[in-house]
Amino acid sequence: MSPTQTRLQLQAATGIHRGDRQYQQDRIEVFPHARVPGLVLAVVADGMGGRSGGRMAADQVMLTAQQLFDRYVPSQDDPRSLLHSIVRESHLMIKLSAISAEQEPHSTVACALVEPNGSCHWAHVGDSRVHVFRGGKLETRTKDHSYVQELVDAGALSETMARNHPMSNVLTASLGADEEPPFNYESMRLKPGDVVLLCSDGLWHYFVDAELGSALDRLDPRESCEFLIAKARQRAVGGGDNLSLAVLKLLRSDPRSTPAPHAAKSR
Repeated sequence: MSPTQTRLQLQAATGIHRGDRQYQQDRIEVFPHARVPGLVLAVVADGMGGRSGGRMAADQVMLTAQQLFDRYVPSQDDPRSLLHSIVRESHLMIKLSAISAEQEPHSTVACALVEPNGSCHWAHVGDSRVHVFRGGKLETRTKDHSYVQELVDAGALSETMARNHPMSNVLTASLGADEEPPFNYESMRLKPGDVVLLCSDGLWHYFVDAELGSALDRLDPRESCEFLIAKARQRAVGGGDNLSLAVLKLLRSDPRSTPAPHAAKSR
């Protein structure tokens, strides 16, 4: 079959766990487009700001992303503009919600748009990440907006040291903060077998990239969500944060088969 004849199929799964925290402030969703088969938007948001503030902020990210994606017309609209609007409007809505919140609400966001032809576009704010793996090896991933990432960029810390740094949770940018959030956008054309992982820091904190790639390469999306949550919980030893992830895997498709994205069991 020639490249122009290849049909692509996207398998998707999500997983979420409260960890050892009293409240769940992570949100994760994979939204299929209502009018364009094979077009999906995956979003992870890690809320911060007390019992209600963090969840309110993460919920606002999801609501904003879904509304903008519902109005998205691929033949007329630009993927970069969609992701920019999600970041900008989520930030503004969180700031508005702060007026009535118990505590000042903030959230991270990582979002990835995957088109039926395999083109993938993503953006992020904070320390929720987007990874792309090919053959189990990391092709690219986002850089955190955090204090320790600045130390890594300056050569003062290794990636391994940064994960265990006592200030690893200090962000330099988030949605709802006083400063306008940065907009970091990237895109690439995926190939069959490629895997896109979106996750909050409650998950990636417990793995090096090679471990994530190995699990995603060996397991299907549902199995990899369940495995990575179980392994992160084991490594947290009773001190784990909220954690969430979405796994999107691109496959060659039998044109007669068009399975919908499915979700791993939430806990």
